Amino acid sequence: MPKIKTKSGAKKRFVLTGSGKIKRKHAFKSHILTKKTKKRKLALTHAALVSTNDTASVKRQLGLK
Repeated sequence: MPKIKTKSGAKKRFVLTGSGKIKRKHAFKSHILTKKTKKRKLALTHAALVSTNDTASVKRQLGLK
């Protein structure tokens, strides 16, 4: 059987933490920032974790499972 390729879009967007969780960035912080509040933009700056429902899908895209 051939090796499973990693999805190139996924390897740019997700990082595996030491405890095995998957870290991601928030969307909607690239442009049209004038209408967004300072509080909202600050919240979008911080990293988040992928939800447990999506973890299996992301790991498959990264070639981990």
